[in-house]
This record gives sequence, C-alpha cells and structure tokens, in this order.
Amino acid sequence: MMLTKRQGIIVWIKHHKYAKRLRKYGHLIYVSRKQKYLLLYVDQDHADDIVDQIKQLNFVRDVEISYKPFVDTTFQTKHHFKEKDVESKNIY
Repeated sequence: MMLTKRQGIIVWIKHHKYAKRLRKYGHLIYVSRKQKYLLLYVDQDHADDIVDQIKQLNFVRDVEISYKPFVDTTFQTKHHFKEKDVESKNIY
C-alpha cells in the first residue's frame, strides 16, 4: 500500500458558515468557530495549486501552510548532567 504525502493548510475565514465550501479542496480536519480558522489536509504535490485557488475566494482572509512535513523529527539523546555539575552551579 502506497501512502500519499499530505500537507496541512490553515485557512482563516470571515465566518464559519463558509467551512463547508472548502471541503471540495481537501480533507477538512478541524473548524474553529471562535477563532474562525480551519485545518485542511491536501496532497503535498497539489498543495501550491490549492493554496492559490483558496486565496482567490472572497470569504478567505489568509492562508498558511503547515511546516510539519519539513521539520526534522530526529532528536539527539538526552544529555545527563552529573550531580557535581548541578551542585556547583547553584549558589546559595
């Protein structure tokens, strides 16, 4: 099974009633009525084209792309401090 790479798009809208209109552009994940934004997932290959289409809609205030796929998620190991180093840094 081949998994497609997805890209998150945050769309700021003027009123929450327009959220249903954006379902045709991708997978609608979350709608915030209070802050008037929604989270939409689309294929990463078509993300730029979809962002341009969404920006042209009259009820859209702003469009942001999620940078999660581009962030490196490999972390270094934890650095263990010796008790002596910690005690010497504390001045009482």
